[in-house]
Amino acid sequence: MKEIELSRGYLRVSVRQHHPHWDLDQLLGFAERINPKRAFLFVSKVLGKHIPVAPSTMQRSYVDLCALIPKDLPYPITVIGMAETAVGLGAGVYRELKKDFAENALFVTTTRHPVDALPTLGLFLEEHSHAQDQFILSSHDRKKHQHLIQSKTLILVDDEISTGKTFKNLITSLKNAGLEQVERIILVTLVNWAEEHLNDLDVGIPIEVVSLLHGSWHWQANQNQIEINMPDVNKTNQEAQRIIAPHDWGREPSYLDCKAWSNVQVKKPNEKILVLGSGEFSWIPFLIAEQLEQQGAEVYYSSTTRSPIMQGHAIQSICAFTDNYGLNINNYAYNVRHQQFDRVLLVIETEQHSVDPTLFEQIENLEVIHYEA
Repeated sequence: MKEIELSRGYLRVSVRQHHPHWDLDQLLGFAERINPKRAFLFVSKVLGKHIPVAPSTMQRSYVDLCALIPKDLPYPITVIGMAETAVGLGAGVYRELKKDFAENALFVTTTRHPVDALPTLGLFLEEHSHAQDQFILSSHDRKKHQHLIQSKTLILVDDEISTGKTFKNLITSLKNAGLEQVERIILVTLVNWAEEHLNDLDVGIPIEVVSLLHGSWHWQANQNQIEINMPDVNKTNQEAQRIIAPHDWGREPSYLDCKAWSNVQVKKPNEKILVLGSGEFSWIPFLIAEQLEQQGAEVYYSSTTRSPIMQGHAIQSICAFTDNYGLNINNYAYNVRHQQFDRVLLVIETEQHSVDPTLFEQIENLEVIHYEA
């Protein structure tokens, strides 16, 4: 049992089982959401979202999770990463699975950025989130679209399961979109807190859970009356800024054949480099970070997010700025400002001028890496 005291109450967590390579303290820290619906946040130490982490450490989590996934799965298989937090986790798990299943498995992410050029397969809600609306897109490529529709196995990847409700909403949306042949559903997550809730999902299809840690949490609110002013970040449609990078990292269903951008290289030996993904655009930046680490640099990976979190506990510093998608919403980079890096590479899928200039005032040695056709 571990107890964490937060301003609005106490979070108590109990671990029932964990992977031999990963215990609670290796996997998680804790923080406070700026959200009246849920006061606490599990902050992953291996996800590469709120805490910078070595790409090789992230890769170990992909390998260990993939090793737990059953191999007797009926084809076609579709792996879905949950935006924005688990886009990279889903892609990493898929990359490992593809070694066994090749193109019998397809990868797609949910998204908060619908694309006019792609067909929308479904819409669902992440009800406890700061940004509830999520889409799942298909492809005009007939092979990929048919693979998705004819899926017999769904592997749904998120950083954690708290109640399972978001997964239920996604599964319901997919069934409504025509996925009528699904026989097995595997939920893959770093941490599973929802064991007592999974029987309540009742989606008519057997559900299995693969996780590095299984346990439970209990929240006890206190009497503190704290006013929560949550920023409005529940916007989806693009406005002023175009996405110019390809969607081949998962927003469009793919076999994940995308590569790191080869023009990003280590400049000098033993550089300490932070690579920052941008919101959902996290897999290509991870591949760049992995490439730089393999070239011998000391590399850490993290990503910006629209998730508003209070400073304190696992969140030691905050950079706040306006998003690069033209939505005019707050974005954040956590646990960057108080650290020293020789280079900080912000990798974006929009044009270079879309980055808020105030970010250069908050992050030393910042460079913007952007896609140019």
